[in-house]
Amino acid sequence: MNDLESVHLSFSDLSTVTGSDSSSPTEMNPKKNAEEEEEDKEGSEHSILSSISYSSKDGVFRNLSYRSKPHKGNDFRWEAIQWVKDKDGELGLRHFRVLKKLGFGDIGSVYLAELKVGMMRKCLFAMKVMDKGMLVGRKKLHRAETERQILGILDHPFLPTLYSHFETEKVSCLLMEFCSGGDLHLLRQRQPGKHFTEQAARFYASEVLLSLEYLHMMGVVYRDLKPENVLVREDGHIMLSDFDLSLRCLVKPTLENKSNPNSSYNIEDPSCKFSVCIEPTFCFKPRLFKFNSKSSKLKWEPMFSTKQESVPELVVEPTTARSNSFVGTHEYLSPEIIRGDGHGSAVDWWTFGIFLYELIYGKTPFKGIGNRETLFNIVGQPLKFPSNISGSSSSSALSTDLIKRLLSKDPQKRLGFKRGATEIKQHPFFEGVNWALIRGDKPPNVPEPIDLSLLSSGMNSCKKTTVPKCDEGDSNSSSGSYLEFEFF
Repeated sequence: MNDLESVHLSFSDLSTVTGSDSSSPTEMNPKKNAEEEEEDKEGSEHSILSSISYSSKDGVFRNLSYRSKPHKGNDFRWEAIQWVKDKDGELGLRHFRVLKKLGFGDIGSVYLAELKVGMMRKCLFAMKVMDKGMLVGRKKLHRAETERQILGILDHPFLPTLYSHFETEKVSCLLMEFCSGGDLHLLRQRQPGKHFTEQAARFYASEVLLSLEYLHMMGVVYRDLKPENVLVREDGHIMLSDFDLSLRCLVKPTLENKSNPNSSYNIEDPSCKFSVCIEPTFCFKPRLFKFNSKSSKLKWEPMFSTKQESVPELVVEPTTARSNSFVGTHEYLSPEIIRGDGHGSAVDWWTFGIFLYELIYGKTPFKGIGNRETLFNIVGQPLKFPSNISGSSSSSALSTDLIKRLLSKDPQKRLGFKRGATEIKQHPFFEGVNWALIRGDKPPNVPEPIDLSLLSSGMNSCKKTTVPKCDEGDSNSSSGSYLEFEFF
């Protein structure tokens, strides 16, 4: 494998297939998607997203995306796109040079594309291209529209930025962030023993947890968490991707008073010596300065007694969300989805538990020989942990306790069911995580910079083909030789 091939640049899930039980998994592509043809439409007419317009021609999209995304407001890519729109009136395929196919998913393919403008800095994007005829024929149009709408409202450090959306007669294109570090699935396979240390797993799990918390706050149930969908940016921090299986719903923020939030965590292992297992602590301990007239010094005193008073906390969990669709990836499906009981936001906390298990142990807990056996194990087999892990010491009692609570087969007893990420963040496993300043933490792995000359040389060596005939005569058609757009 050469240097270019060793850098996995997929923005879409490369392992996604639909309705297949007989596929044989491979080491690099171990997971398969399971989905009914019935699309999730319940609750969509009441969605908070339904009233937002996404037109790129009249400037509405520009105002929504550019001016209302403070986390990406200073990104030079916005300026480049705006320059093109001001110059040519609209953005289209002719403004991009397609460098490499990054991957493909169930509803389209993703390409590494460079914006052809006269700027000193390279403007690279991940361009997701979807065949509109295929979307209609396979009844996937609703899924594509759901993904576009969700991407349009996201503004979070660990979630993707949708820079623009444009269409030709036959294809629809989403212009998104490009992550040069690949995904956590490939990164995990490069680790000793093909698994992360518990410290590294805690780092990635913390950032993913904040992403899910934000999505739930925005009324989005993700439903497709897995290492392949967690991309690594050039700075080593993560970005969650792929929202075509997500469910939109209503959410009602509430402020609740909870006393001793950690007191319920009784770690089973009696040998555990962590202070959080013995004395419950609070995430927030506000204190006031008190002046001592005798010593003429300021000293700290608690604002309230932690033994008697309660701590207010914001809970933003879409507990009323319901869906009956059979969607997700087999190894990550929750028992309630497999049983057909209907599911809500708790499925994200089940997949979060599977995700953490895989990061630490290098495999998912219920995987069988085939998809049918995997589904049977999820519903009928108890959770088991490996006795040891090659290449590192065994996991702590804190991580196993957290995973057990997340992988409760009864969704109503699952950690996070009632209070969402607020409840999970208070688990002792995350002790020491500074949630407000987590972007300042040093990532376990920082990817090597991508050599664009390799991409250019690889492009020159490729067989040159043109874009499909469906774009001939379109004002947005690219001129010259480019990689052919392929669709799954």
